[in-house]
Amino acid sequence: MKKNRLSKIVYFVSPFLLGALLALNYALFVVPNNFAPSGVNGIAVIIQHLMDNTEYVSYVALLINVPLCVFAYFKIEKEFALRTLAFSLSYSFSFLLFTKVEAVDKFLSLFRYVSGDVDTIYPALIAGLVMGFCIGFSVKSNSSTGGTDILAKYVSKVRPDLNFFYVSFALNALVAVASYFAFYEYVDGRIVFYYKPVCLCVIYSFVSSFVGNRIIAGLKHACKFTIVTDQCDELEYEITHTLKHSATRLHGVGIYKHHDKEVLICIVNTHQVADFERIIKKYPNTFVYIESVDQTIGNFVKVK
Repeated sequence: MKKNRLSKIVYFVSPFLLGALLALNYALFVVPNNFAPSGVNGIAVIIQHLMDNTEYVSYVALLINVPLCVFAYFKIEKEFALRTLAFSLSYSFSFLLFTKVEAVDKFLSLFRYVSGDVDTIYPALIAGLVMGFCIGFSVKSNSSTGGTDILAKYVSKVRPDLNFFYVSFALNALVAVASYFAFYEYVDGRIVFYYKPVCLCVIYSFVSSFVGNRIIAGLKHACKFTIVTDQCDELEYEITHTLKHSATRLHGVGIYKHHDKEVLICIVNTHQVADFERIIKKYPNTFVYIESVDQTIGNFVKVK
């Protein structure tokens, strides 16, 4: 009962915590290094840079995310829209807290990462990792970080064959192009554009998409062995007693000679692949092929 209650509390507060974490990410790594990350928040950073006012990051994000959440409420899913709205409000108000409250801003200045001439890539990498974390756990808890994630969610609902993160990355690429024209400087009386903000935006988007995708897909990687053999009983014993796994046994017929064959399907942990291969080598008349498994789902009981 306590575990279920705790899970409900975590589920309820997670959009607020993740929104605050993303705001902290922007205050420490993004805004101080003059690059637009991606999505709606990237547009907000561009406007903030052009207007030279950090408050625009929060205001523009709210002006765009709130209507998108209303759109999501009617076109996607009500719970998803409300949780995304909670994330967006938490992000905007937390960013104002981190940048406009003098005591908080002074404290955060101790941790703020301002890149030099050499290590300019690190802010984008760190910020991308944090963003990927926020995206992954937001999606797993039926929420999102707002902006282009809402649009990508809608596109993936209408066209489920399209990958959620590929759509999001394509939309974010438009922000990268816009950042080329936004982060310019006057040199000797003429405007000079730089590719650096574009590169940082692309790196940020790629890292955040990759990390978010890995979190959603899960880290339960495994390998699937499909075994065609005449020595099924011996292999079953090896699998259950050596590897402490179970397997599924099927009956098959070889097409070439029409001989009866037994087929074993077994999924093992990646660190047990070498042990499995050593077992298979004991049975030279056995045919095996291996497939990568991204995630396993279900209630599996350990073999005793």
